[in-house]
Parts: sequence; C-alpha cells; structure tokens
Amino acid sequence: MPIAEDKIADMAATNNVERIEAPITWKAYFMCAFAAFGGIYFGYDSGYINGVKAMPYFVHQQTGLPYPPDGASDDEKAYFVLESWRDSLITSILSAGTFFGAIIAGDLADFIGRRLTIIAGCVVFMVGVILQTASTGLGLLVAGRLIAGFGVGFVSAIIILYMSECSPRKIRGAIVAGYQFAITIGLLLASCVDYATQDRMDTGSYRIPIAIQMLWALMLGVGIAILPESPRYFVKRGKLDSAAAVLSRLRGQPIDSDYIQHELAEIVANHEYELQVVPQGGYWSSWANCFNGSLWKPSSNLRRTILGTSMQMMQQWTGVNFIFYFGTSFFKQLGTISNPFFISLITTLVNVCSTPISFWTIERFGRRPLLIWGALGMLVCEFMVAIMGTADGDNPATVKAMISFICIYIFFFASTWGPGAWVVIGEVFPLPIRSRGVGLSTASNWLWNCIITVITPYLVGPDKGNLGAKVFFLWGALCTACFIYAYLLVPETKGLSLEQVDKMLEETTPRNSSRWVPHTTFASQLGLTEKGTLAPEIVEDVKRKGSVV
Repeated sequence: MPIAEDKIADMAATNNVERIEAPITWKAYFMCAFAAFGGIYFGYDSGYINGVKAMPYFVHQQTGLPYPPDGASDDEKAYFVLESWRDSLITSILSAGTFFGAIIAGDLADFIGRRLTIIAGCVVFMVGVILQTASTGLGLLVAGRLIAGFGVGFVSAIIILYMSECSPRKIRGAIVAGYQFAITIGLLLASCVDYATQDRMDTGSYRIPIAIQMLWALMLGVGIAILPESPRYFVKRGKLDSAAAVLSRLRGQPIDSDYIQHELAEIVANHEYELQVVPQGGYWSSWANCFNGSLWKPSSNLRRTILGTSMQMMQQWTGVNFIFYFGTSFFKQLGTISNPFFISLITTLVNVCSTPISFWTIERFGRRPLLIWGALGMLVCEFMVAIMGTADGDNPATVKAMISFICIYIFFFASTWGPGAWVVIGEVFPLPIRSRGVGLSTASNWLWNCIITVITPYLVGPDKGNLGAKVFFLWGALCTACFIYAYLLVPETKGLSLEQVDKMLEETTPRNSSRWVPHTTFASQLGLTEKGTLAPEIVEDVKRKGSVV
C-alpha cells in the first residue's frame, strides 16, 4: 500500500550513519538472492557450446568431414574439428549480441524498470534458443545465438543492477557473488548435459543441450515477475510512495517505520545531491553524463565509467573463458588425455565448488584484497602451465601437472575475480547514471569476451597458430596487468551503502579507501528540519525531476 503523500512530504531522516538501513531479515535475504538465479542461464548458455563444438555428429554436420575410423592416429583425430573460422564465429556471435543487448538494457531499465527489462531479456533469449534448436546448418544456428545474445545482455547487465539496488549493504557483496555462483552452476549443468549427449549420432546430441536453456529463462522470468521493483528506480522516477512500499517489502518493516523512512530519505537526498553535481538534461546528455568530470578525480562519472568498463575487461583478460569455451578442444589437442569431456567436467566442478568461498571472504576481507591476491595466484598458475607445456608437453605426467595447475588457477578466479568484478560494478555508479554505467560495464565484458573468442581459435587452432600450452604465457601476462590494475585503481566498498560509496569516492583514493569510514549522511548534508525530517523542498524537487526521464 503506498505511503500517504503527507508522510512522504514529511519524511523522517537521520544524521546517524548506522541508521540508514533496516536490520537484515531472512525474507529480505531470500528475495534478493533469488535474482541471482539469472546466472544459471547465463552460465549454461556460455558453457554448453564448449562441448557441442567437439561432438562428433556436430563436427560432421557442420564440416562434412568423415568420421575418424577405429584405430585412427592422434593426428587424424586432431584434425576432426571445426575449422578455426567456424569455431570462432559460432562462439563469438553470442558475445556480439550481448554487447549490444547490455547497452540497450541500460536505457530500458530506466524507462520501463529493472524487472520488466529482465523479463524482456528472458523472452528475447527464448526466441533465440528456439532458432538454435531448429537449426541443422550454420546460418540458423548463428542467427539464433545472436538473438539469444541480446537476451543474455539484457539479463546479465540488469540482474547485477537489480541485486545491488535491492540488497542490504552488509550482505550485498555475498548476494551479488551468488550470481557468479549461479553462473558456475549453469556451466556445470551444461557440462553434464554435454557429457550425457556427446555420443549420440543424431541431432539430439546438440539439440537437447540447446533446448534445455528455455527452462532456465522461463523460471527466471516467472520468478522475477513476483519480486518487487527496485526502490531506487522509483526514486529516480520521482515515485517516492512506490519506493517506500517496495522498501517496506524488501526490508520486512512497516511502511511508516523509522528504518524505512531513514533509508528512503538517504536515497532521496543522495539522488538530489547527484542531480545538483551533474544537472539533468535530455536523452543524449544523459548518456554524455557517463563521461563527465576529470580523469584524475576518483568520484567523477568519467572515472567511474572507466573503472566499471575496465574492471570487466580485466575479468576477461584473466583468460578463464579459454577453459570454459575452448577447454574440451584444447585438452583434446594435448593428445595424452583419453576423455577431454571428463576433464572439462572436472574444471567446471572446481569452478562451482570454489565460488561459495567468496560469499564469506568478500564481506570479511573486502573486494580490493580479493582482486589483488586473486590476480597474483592466477598469474603464477598460468605461467607454470605455460612453462611446463612448452618444456615437456608430450609427457603424460607433465600434462597431469598442467591440469592440476589449471584447476588451481580456476580456484583463484572463482573465489576472487569471478564474483568480485560483478560486485564492484554494481556499487560504484551514482543513481542518475547507474543503469547506463552498469550496462556499459557489462557491454565491455561481452566486447572483450567477443574479441577473445574471435582470436583464440586462430591462436590455438591446429590449422592456424597452434600455440597449444604457450597461449598461457599470454594469459599470464594479462593477469599481471590485472594485478597492477587492482592495486592502483580498485576502491574498497565493503559494508557501505550505495550512497556511502559515493561519499567515499569523493573523499579518498583507491589505495586508502579501506580506511575510510562514514561520518555523515546525505540527508544531514542537504538539510534536516528541526523536526528531524528531510527538507520538503528536496523531496519535491526529486519528485518533480523524476518525471523528466
């Protein structure tokens, strides 16, 4: 039930930094955690193609190559694979769609809301899946993956935004990390289904893994329709009564309780402050606002946009998707592994089991330490794999050691950069540009995902670069860049509300951010009345400006 207009105009506020959010309830936790389910279909869609591309029937159907006879040599088996250009196109076209989908989603999320954008993404995705399932050749498969990519772009961007805006600050990192965990579950499910259908000699070998994706999209779409809209979306649109009702539902508190009033007042005051710093304009100026300010000022919109987009670029630079997109083919090319599908299943299982560690560590130690030490662990493992594979790659014992280091490398990624990069981009943008900032950041992830999936087959394909294990020298070098980047540029946002993150970025530098503590509220900064309420003119200004979107 919407809160009364006179109550909104007389909104209780506080200068106590500990009173800006209600205590956590199990209801609030589960409502926010369900949204993380979106990661399952994102992960499944990313993972199933890895196994499908190595299935004998699929390779034969796409290339026309004859099946290797019984007793075929390793060289004969090694060339029964998709050509590099075909492999590159099938894998990367999804990322091309997600790039544009994520950017479009940044607009839609402000116009129609976070929930409806996610639901629209599920519908678009299912259309793409239907086309892929019906395909028997390259053309329809590529078209289906492109369309499905738009849907994945919608969901992958706005799910992060939705969870960050709805989650209580003390568990926000763990909730968003749950999204990465759901991605790993999706990857694991894809590996299991691929493993079960790999030996079928009919179209069911690839159609079954593809069609199952519709189930995840349907479950997410129905589930998200039951959940409330983001309260910060309603504040941005000037619908403060709806924002109060949603906060009451999310926090499990009466709509007129001080907790709901104080949190809403802080969101409203912060939004008004940001609108004063960067005045609102038309459609194109709202996009231009993402790039306003000085490059050298950590709190400027330009700096935040660069942080979000480069964070997602760096996550792709870790090279982990080489394992999840091309792992089966890579292990097959090593020549000493009898069942590459099984090894891919093991690496995916390591990914799943390692990610939940971040639920605790990301709130206990913070975002910044995880990203720094995670990058260090990954670069050591990657250089070890590269050195061993180059020096003695034909030795079965060496290959086993390489696989062990690949698993350790995946452990470091899954418990640090996997969830950490998503958590940070959901926290660093101010409300006026948050949906577009998260959209641009997610688009950056998919752009670099696309670039890597385009060039990787040419680096490791037996008919092209044929680098083999030497490709890990590249991933190790890029992880070294991630280590330096995390140390110099990533701020610590643990335990802060989204509004307090704004204040922290104004008052400190990334390297000193872990020592910053909140000392005032935006409500007290912009003006409290003698009765302890937010100044009525602030409330009215936010309501008035909210209609101009």
